[in-house]
Amino acid sequence: MAAEENPSISVCIPTFRRNERLRAVLDDLAQQQLLPTQVVVVDNEPTGAARPVVDQFRATGVPFRVDYDVQTEPNISLTRNRSVQLATGEWLAFVDDDERAPRHWLRELMAAAEKTNADGVLGPVEPQVPPGAPAWIRAGRFYDFPHQQECAEVPLNCLRFGNVLLRATFLRAENGPFDPSYGLMAGEDADLLTRLAHKGAKIIWTERAPVFEPVEAARLSLRYLVLRALSGGQGFARYTLSGGFRPITWAGEAWFVLRSALQLLIAAVMTPLALPFGLHQSAGWIVKMASNFGKLSVLWGWHYHAYGRGASASSKSRPAAAHERSAS
Repeated sequence: MAAEENPSISVCIPTFRRNERLRAVLDDLAQQQLLPTQVVVVDNEPTGAARPVVDQFRATGVPFRVDYDVQTEPNISLTRNRSVQLATGEWLAFVDDDERAPRHWLRELMAAAEKTNADGVLGPVEPQVPPGAPAWIRAGRFYDFPHQQECAEVPLNCLRFGNVLLRATFLRAENGPFDPSYGLMAGEDADLLTRLAHKGAKIIWTERAPVFEPVEAARLSLRYLVLRALSGGQGFARYTLSGGFRPITWAGEAWFVLRSALQLLIAAVMTPLALPFGLHQSAGWIVKMASNFGKLSVLWGWHYHAYGRGASASSKSRPAAAHERSAS
């Protein structure tokens, strides 16, 4: 692709207390075969702890604009929104601060968009479980996300961020564009992408533009897996019951609740029965149990705050529309 034909792309990175990992992904962006025209880093740490990392990166003389700002309120939606406000590109790419982007990443995302005339492109987030992780963690493949066929449109219940390129006009036409009511609970990414899809955005998949996510030691536990599944189940239920995927009738709501309760019961029964076949098998059923409990918990208005800070990571409030990949 000739330089004069290169599209205008802003890469947006929300960050929170991951300076070393942020430095690594910024270095990746400087090595891209298709360079961005802008990199935007928005720090959700009120003290601006990532500023020295961004200043050092900018000082290396990278051939694109680098913008940095601080969003002080604990809220991933507001943090992402600020990055969109600062972005100037015709296309916006989003990558997380704990991911690594190979040199062909941005080129392949853009190539897929041009090939299919898509408004958005999702790529894989490949987990990198450390060799020293417990054997049951490695065997269970708990961090894998489902893949799609090359250039196929992504199903609504598989939409998520972490590795995505979006046409800026669609984002700027949305209020926010991320809904702040999901800012502590997670699911703000899938909510936005689903809204865009409902409004006609063509969002496709490419296998050719993976990013890699080294799994942190703090996430190598059953507790983390259970809380992630709980959050995903809650988000999936909120979005389903609010009609986010499609209009839902009272009969559909009743069936959703009944099915979730049955799945919860089956998982509870299978958890001890699966133990002789391996700890990873039993843990898998525990994760499914947590997911379905999360679905049911929205009925009494309880929310697990995945992005909360302080002593409590939950609250009781009115259910909101959000969703993530369900573990069931």
